[in-house]
Amino acid sequence: MSTDAKTIQEQHENERLSMRMADESTESFGNAVASHYNSIEDVGGRERQKSRIVHLRNFNNWIKGMLIDHYLKKVSEKKKHREPLKVLDLACGKGGDLLKWNQLQVTHVVGVDIAEGSIEDCKNRYNFLCNRNSKERKDHIFKGHFFAADCTKTRLRSKYDDPTTKFSIVSCQFAFHYCFESLPQAEQMLQNVSECLEPGGYFIGTLPDANTIVSRHRQAGNKKFGNEIYHIEVEDSSFSLFGAKYDFHLKGVVNCPEFLVYFPVFLRLAEKYDLVLIEKKSFPDYFNEMKDTDRGKMLLQKMSALESYPPYREKELVGEESDYEHVAKFKSLSSEDKEESPMKRIGTLTASEWEVAGLYLVFAFQKRKPS
Repeated sequence: MSTDAKTIQEQHENERLSMRMADESTESFGNAVASHYNSIEDVGGRERQKSRIVHLRNFNNWIKGMLIDHYLKKVSEKKKHREPLKVLDLACGKGGDLLKWNQLQVTHVVGVDIAEGSIEDCKNRYNFLCNRNSKERKDHIFKGHFFAADCTKTRLRSKYDDPTTKFSIVSCQFAFHYCFESLPQAEQMLQNVSECLEPGGYFIGTLPDANTIVSRHRQAGNKKFGNEIYHIEVEDSSFSLFGAKYDFHLKGVVNCPEFLVYFPVFLRLAEKYDLVLIEKKSFPDYFNEMKDTDRGKMLLQKMSALESYPPYREKELVGEESDYEHVAKFKSLSSEDKEESPMKRIGTLTASEWEVAGLYLVFAFQKRKPS
């Protein structure tokens, strides 16, 4: 064998070895993610209310609720009376959005998650909703199908009850970033999003903002950064387009490796699968846009998405007084300008919570219609 041929053969063997090692690595990481979410216990509503980040979690839920509501209404306006409205919920977890789907008159929901334990909880929650609706003699409950699968490695279409089904909405909340572990995983995820999404339908979601994370990392001197309720540690500051891993810790909730999503790459891949970006905003910007709408105001109050400052007598602040200096300053300026009472209460998050909220963005893509 010639030297050149031997060199080429060695290169091919090294490439195959690297690919095999990458496959083993991604498999072990997927197992780690599944184990992490399987291990999270549902502590119940009362315990959650005692959490330091209860309002941040409610705020995130409000963001999801407003995003889902907005795009479901856009779809519903185009539907004929009694025409099915089907949703694919990727990384559905324990079924935290089931009530949202039901309240918005969805007819079918397919939910997929990597964690089998979460899927069992989701099925139980769905069955509870069905039984409750039956007892209360309510007509509407969507048809649900829930199963465990890794959306980044499995073609989901073959697992649906009806592989020809078309979804009006595909939703992926706080989980899309896991597919950016590798290019093949990102492509598989986007194929799952696109191939059963009806033309004109929407792919919506929430994910960490890579630009903000990298910026804060560099401001911190390429070291661990955060505050009393979260911190982030980056493994490799070179930030490759795929597999750029960081460790995210959120008090009492998350302690799991995640991957940066470089949005220009996300855009190029989405375009390949006929998905056109129509909206991208940071959580604070989306909040400012939606908070004064009728539904936004109603859900902010209903979900307790913001904390009242000053607090009511029977309530204690979740943070230290210093974590509300931004509110006190705003109230002081507002009182001078508008002659408002200094005791007027304002809904807010603590400064630490706003810092976490600023790490995230909402996005929406629309499936291109055939020309």
